[in-house]
Amino acid sequence: MIKKLYADTEERMKRALETIRKELASIRTGKATTVLLDGIKVNYYDTMTPLSSVANISVPDPRLLVIQPWEKRLIPDIVKAIQKSDLGLNPQADANVIRLPIPSLTEERRKDLVKLVKKLTEEGKTAVRNIRRDSNEALKKAEKDKDISEDESRKAQEHVQEITDKFIELVDEMMKKKEGEVMEV
Repeated sequence: MIKKLYADTEERMKRALETIRKELASIRTGKATTVLLDGIKVNYYDTMTPLSSVANISVPDPRLLVIQPWEKRLIPDIVKAIQKSDLGLNPQADANVIRLPIPSLTEERRKDLVKLVKKLTEEGKTAVRNIRRDSNEALKKAEKDKDISEDESRKAQEHVQEITDKFIELVDEMMKKKEGEVMEV
């Protein structure tokens, strides 16, 4: 029972970490990356489809994304989807491709993005701590129901805390790395 709880706790924390990683990846730094467009969906035959499924996205240089749709008729829809997104980017369409210049960030915008990074990682830490709380409550219930001894419960709670510390540390590392990317000129 305890081993299953450890595995479940770790699995839930990994999912929380992956969610944070995806959210941080969507934050625009001064460099072009295809991950910026991961959340963009385009109307493709009346189905909202991820942009990467209807176009080839490339990074020819650090400040430019090039989107080449497989069907030319999608160009206006892709431009609209990018403009509606909260990326703050201005797509430039021509006959076959869409160019998406990535402007460099102002100092003020960088500081705002760092605040956002800190907020997202703090939410991630809270999620990890909530998972720890759930695990500890399950252990206390098992102890109360006499499924495990008090010693087993205490040792298990200490191990859950070790798992939690490991994931909090990973979240902190992700925050520092993303902060460095955002502040890099």
